[in-house]
Amino acid sequence: MTLAVSLDTTTPLDDARLQLRDAVESLGLGESVYEQLAHARREMSVGVPLRRDDGSIELLLGYRVQHNSSRGPTKGGLRYSEHVDLDEVRALAMWMTWKCALLDLPYGGAKGGVTLDPTRYSVAELERVTRRYTSEILPILGPERDIPAPDIGTDEQTMAWMMDTYSVASGYTVRGSVTGKPVSLGGSLGRATATSRGVVHVALAALASRGIDATRATAVVQGFGKVGRHAALFLHQAGTRVLGVSDRYGAIHSATGLDIDAVGRWVDLHGSIVGYPGADAIDPATLLELEADLLVPAAVEGVITADNAPRIRARVIVEGANGPTTGAADEILEAADVLVVPDILANAGGVVVSYFEWVQSNQSYRWNLDLVESRLEERMRDAWDTVSAFAAVHHTTLRRAATRLAVQRVTEAHQSRGLYP
Repeated sequence: MTLAVSLDTTTPLDDARLQLRDAVESLGLGESVYEQLAHARREMSVGVPLRRDDGSIELLLGYRVQHNSSRGPTKGGLRYSEHVDLDEVRALAMWMTWKCALLDLPYGGAKGGVTLDPTRYSVAELERVTRRYTSEILPILGPERDIPAPDIGTDEQTMAWMMDTYSVASGYTVRGSVTGKPVSLGGSLGRATATSRGVVHVALAALASRGIDATRATAVVQGFGKVGRHAALFLHQAGTRVLGVSDRYGAIHSATGLDIDAVGRWVDLHGSIVGYPGADAIDPATLLELEADLLVPAAVEGVITADNAPRIRARVIVEGANGPTTGAADEILEAADVLVVPDILANAGGVVVSYFEWVQSNQSYRWNLDLVESRLEERMRDAWDTVSAFAAVHHTTLRRAATRLAVQRVTEAHQSRGLYP
């Protein structure tokens, strides 16, 4: 009997550094630039002791990585997941640096995480985890230092706890210390759906670039959480037939297209898409391989690999998640003429509106929803135009084009500031 062996052996950090290596070499920047950008400027690992509701004490591990601050304070999400480790956070922080630079935001990249499955903890326990984690990393946080935001396993309530913990330690309310917080605490209108809206703005542009009419197109969305749920809804509203969606518990498919509003109501009632009566249950692994014009992986990293890439039949892939496509898979998809819109462009809508929120918090002035969403669309469309034009001129992929543009901008800022001392 022959055992199947995965062709992918790289980690997200390996992939991130390989992308950086390609950019540095193509731009002729030299080994010293690579070494400085391949490693984070600051990393903090902390123990997070938690008193459980039953009185027992559990020690969790937490991380915060600030990859680069040449363009401004660092910015990045906080995730709660049992899969969090330091190398994952390092990779995500690096990608955040490129994302902020690509969208021309005055930030560097950061990321944080605590290794826990949030579904196994009560709300009170999650509050205690959040407040203790925040207090442990407090010396490196702040509206001019490092600004967290929600990510996998965290939400606006998590950000409210972080803001309050930081504010209590500061002695006054510091609204700009986090983004993605409730509107009642200075959060921005439109922030909750910003990543999804950005994904769809770019997806519609990508489809058009391949001559595909959105109102005649079909799509598959992996993930039905913060990003995937609203991405599926906005595609549905744009006239695209969404054939399949998945969450952490299962996947569903309908050849005639799903009623995404109805799927959302089912999830609100039952906590999962599993059992939804208007579609067929399918193996989540096969969802990525369904025939469709558009595939939006909007769950976690490393889901499109050298193993399944040859079976993917989508013509356009728009990365709603961070790092969903491995380097080996990228090569296979490029050879098959599949258009892959990279995460640092596709899912940048969240950090764009986080920037808008930070500006509003610092000015104590709220923008209306129309202004937020029009400026988000303008930023995403401009970034798409810049990256696609660069890719066309240099005869390269969108990922290489986006990374090279971002690395060039970060390097220019770094070199302009000089080396101290």
